[in-house]
Amino acid sequence: MSNIYRSNILKSQKRAYSEGTVLLEDDIWYFFEIDAEEESELDFYLHQELRLYRDEEWITGVLLEDGILATPYEKIRIENGDRILIKKSILFSLENLMEEISDDAFNQFITTLNNLNYSIYDCIFCHNHLVFLGNQKIKQGVNFITFDNGDEICAVQHHFTYYKKQRDRFEFTLSTGKRIVIENIVK
Repeated sequence: MSNIYRSNILKSQKRAYSEGTVLLEDDIWYFFEIDAEEESELDFYLHQELRLYRDEEWITGVLLEDGILATPYEKIRIENGDRILIKKSILFSLENLMEEISDDAFNQFITTLNNLNYSIYDCIFCHNHLVFLGNQKIKQGVNFITFDNGDEICAVQHHFTYYKKQRDRFEFTLSTGKRIVIENIVK
């Protein structure tokens, strides 16, 4: 599985973007997220991926200073009241973990997470023990990941052993009491 394939899977996740509108007030651009009760300065999202809704379509680009969206073809000035989507980031520790696991384990993990109505972008905590093991020959331990989809919480324990075989075991426990265990072994 290529990095592009993994990247496309991550981009297609639910809740990958924060949706809201923009407002220019006293020469400062503000972003009002639909699901939040507060605004943030749009400058906080400089040089991040953003989608602008214009003429009944979403235009993807990178946010520059002064409310400019740079697309591969043009630069577009954002206007007062425009509807935008801002690409969310994945927690750094979770992003590193996803890069470490095998393609099969990645696919099984994301599929199970999605089937439980969670997105990788719902992650609110990740302890990635793998980063503390460095270049050890035998890597073994547990990672702890917590997701919140707005309705329920999901705690995931990722038990791993990487030596002659790469063994990944994910134990999903929902706040409803539902539990699912998946395991992947790569020789």
